[in-house]
Amino acid sequence: MATTEHPPPSRLRTWMLEGLSDMGKGHARPEAQPEPAHKGQRWWRVMCLTGVDYFSTLGYQPGIAALAAGLLSPIATLVLVVVTLAGALPVYRRVAEESPHGEGSIAMLERLLSFWKGKLFVLTLLGFAATDFLITITLSAADASTHLIENPHLTSTLHGQQMIITLLLVALLGAVFLKGFLEAIGVAVALVVVYLGLNAVVVVVGMWHVFTAGHVVTDWTSALTTEHGNIFAMIGVSLLVFPKLALGLSGFETGVAVMPHVQGDPDDSEDKPTGRIRDTKKLLTAAALIMSVFLIATSFITTVLIPADEFKSGGQANGRALAYLAHEYLGNAFGTVYDVSTIAILWFAGASAMAGLLNLMPRYLPRYGMAPHWARAVRPMVIVFTLVAFLVTWIFDANVDAQGGAYATGVLVLMSSAAIAVTIASRRAAQRGWTVGFAVVSAVLLYVTVANVIERPDGVKIGACFIVGIILVSLASRLARAFELRVTHVELDDMAERFIRDMASRKIRFIANEPDVRDKAEYRDKVEQIRADNEMPEQEDFVFVEVTVTDPSEFEAGLTVRGEVLHNRYRVLTVESSSIPNALAALLLHVRDATGCTPHIYFEWTEGNPFANFLRFFLFGQGEVAPVTREVLREAESDRARRPRVHTG
Repeated sequence: MATTEHPPPSRLRTWMLEGLSDMGKGHARPEAQPEPAHKGQRWWRVMCLTGVDYFSTLGYQPGIAALAAGLLSPIATLVLVVVTLAGALPVYRRVAEESPHGEGSIAMLERLLSFWKGKLFVLTLLGFAATDFLITITLSAADASTHLIENPHLTSTLHGQQMIITLLLVALLGAVFLKGFLEAIGVAVALVVVYLGLNAVVVVVGMWHVFTAGHVVTDWTSALTTEHGNIFAMIGVSLLVFPKLALGLSGFETGVAVMPHVQGDPDDSEDKPTGRIRDTKKLLTAAALIMSVFLIATSFITTVLIPADEFKSGGQANGRALAYLAHEYLGNAFGTVYDVSTIAILWFAGASAMAGLLNLMPRYLPRYGMAPHWARAVRPMVIVFTLVAFLVTWIFDANVDAQGGAYATGVLVLMSSAAIAVTIASRRAAQRGWTVGFAVVSAVLLYVTVANVIERPDGVKIGACFIVGIILVSLASRLARAFELRVTHVELDDMAERFIRDMASRKIRFIANEPDVRDKAEYRDKVEQIRADNEMPEQEDFVFVEVTVTDPSEFEAGLTVRGEVLHNRYRVLTVESSSIPNALAALLLHVRDATGCTPHIYFEWTEGNPFANFLRFFLFGQGEVAPVTREVLREAESDRARRPRVHTG
């Protein structure tokens, strides 16, 4: 199908839009050919790719737990571990079964809802996903700058430069993606192995100091008993402060998103990637177990070995509790190595989050017609996300603690949606036990989400800003692309092909008909009306075209045309599409290209207000069909001589 020609773009525009695809243009299908399911990496290597996000939270999680729970930090962290292993892990193992190609829980919920309510629901979840990923970038950069500034060798030089350093790290991240960034699993493996190894050394040394100085444990238990009385009171308070520790649950959504990188078995197929699902479950389980061990151990040693005042804003352990212990007990040389490792993995966590954003948004928005053309290119989106990250950093003053609530909100909303999705999936599969279990997990996560939002509304405010922004931009884009030809391909059955071949020997004339009772009188009266309106002789032959609107919220799709003969006389082509004008325009262009003849189509004017009819077209795929069909043809074919003819009487 021909498209309008444009003047050659500038070099800057060409560079910015490099890799831009034109889905929905021409005959090509938009789906990329899937790679064989067995290609990829071993699951433990892919675990390191998601681990740069998940494991890097050790850089700030112990400090946040100490600020939130105080002396109860180890017990509150134990509650977090129980929720991780008994709640989040089973949920995401099930998500891996239901979406083995990395679509995640958002796609699961998308399948449950149709029409515009499904699209708006997905856009809402995308807003919270954007909150999660963007705060990952800004929080990780802020914590990396904290580790840099608090290093004893640099603190006097860099003190007070937190904001500038954080912005520079975010800018560096954006610059790397502008140049071209490939997620290197090998780099992730090296970073995770080194980082976890250094943390293991800090934990072992910390435990040795705890148990060689026996009074440390007794002082802690005595203070706990004095402050909270008994174990039941401690557990109760831990449950209340648990929402503040929710950052320790991050990483599961990323773990599912990286599924396509998992190698699986040689005999896996795209429809049934059994090996990939099995190995992804290993990935999720191993990551959760490793993180759980480190969370319990680090929360314990940081609570009993670091003075409480050091965790507060301005303290040397604020945002860097384990680094504080590394310098304190292993010397500044080891501590500096630890700082470098932490800064590297935190920066790489930001890179992983940026890659997640660049993969997530194009997966949905272009398919909905809710993204400008340039949003399909990487570099413009990198600039947009980098500028938003600058704004978020400035709003939160590059403070790790201040961003915790927003980060937790994004994580918890996605986890709650995942729990609800697997609950519904289990119920549909008539798995009563799993349904009850997942329902309980959903209730727990919803409680934690609501409690976090009430106490720290920053996250939902930022999420709401992203949601409103995404919806407004999406609707504006959909409006701007309203007259775009968005049929990806046209297929005719044998009867339809026969009709077209027969018509090609004379003038090809179609009548657009809105199907009603489809009796003989309907078609006879329609032909007589078209002949009278256009003053055509009786010998002129017509083929009816009838379009049934399916889901008007869909944007791009293929078109299947079926032919039938009704009442032994009237030839009818039937089509199902999300938009009547687009379906008719695509059919006309296909017939023109297949026969070399210019087809004609005849309409009658639609009654009603033009603006109201346009809204009907925009929202429901109907409305004033004749002028919209002509406009779609005009945009798709710039040469008037080759454009199919539209007649309205």
